[in-house]
Amino acid sequence: MNKKFDRAAEDLGNSIHLEHVNVQVPDQHLATLFYVAGLGLTRDPYLMVSDNNMWVNVGRSQFHLPSGEAQVLRGHTGLVISGRAALLERLASVSKKLGGTKFAFSEHNDYVEAICPWGNRVRCYEPDAARFGRITLGIPYVEFDVPAGAARGICAFYPHFVAAPAEFNNGDSTVARVKIGKDQYLLFRETDRPQPDYDGHHVQMYITDFSGPYRRLAERDLIFSEDNQYQYRFRDIIDPADGKHLFTIEHEVRSTTHPMYLRPLVNRNPSQTNMNYAQGHDQWVWAMDPSGY
Repeated sequence: MNKKFDRAAEDLGNSIHLEHVNVQVPDQHLATLFYVAGLGLTRDPYLMVSDNNMWVNVGRSQFHLPSGEAQVLRGHTGLVISGRAALLERLASVSKKLGGTKFAFSEHNDYVEAICPWGNRVRCYEPDAARFGRITLGIPYVEFDVPAGAARGICAFYPHFVAAPAEFNNGDSTVARVKIGKDQYLLFRETDRPQPDYDGHHVQMYITDFSGPYRRLAERDLIFSEDNQYQYRFRDIIDPADGKHLFTIEHEVRSTTHPMYLRPLVNRNPSQTNMNYAQGHDQWVWAMDPSGY
């Protein structure tokens, strides 16, 4: 008898990859200490190599860190980084140099939370195939704090305008979960806490049907920026039923014909040093090997 497969489990929807999270930083040196030396990530060796911007590789995704007034994501970014003990050692090693900033880190049951010098929070998890698929290094989700009552409208917005599947997270009607790529999600968690004004940070996504969402967003005057042939942006999330504004977060939307779509990214092995160097171990493999599949 032929085996039964759940074919719907492999559906992605229109959005197929969350590539980067962009926040401005006032000091490239402090950003290097946190993202590269502390978290153990890798500065892109090919693009943005001067002192006014830095792209930091996280598996197949990135942080973009242009110079400017500090921007703070209202929520946190989830990372998968294998090796908790080594991560804690790296974060401790930069603690003194980041003194006097908002830098901090703490251990929790299933993650380590690290706070950048300007207040951006990241939660670092060990690889877990049941939760994050085969990722051993990457950005599986970005979570935003949104006003109470917004989750239901957000669950309607993404399928309607972007053709990206959305649902309540594990049935929790206060958390909207949007599928943005393979094993990647945007989460929108309702909160009663007062939130700061939006400061311009953004996320970037690749979509397959590029013109359909553009047309639907333009019809509601939601296109924020016309960047180039391969890219546009929108910011406001509304309830498609009545047009009520729900949340603001800039989406940099790229076509899969964009020249940088799935550009190969270099990821170093942060445990490799000049004192313990072993040939063949410079790279960090961002996905599980066959034995973990």
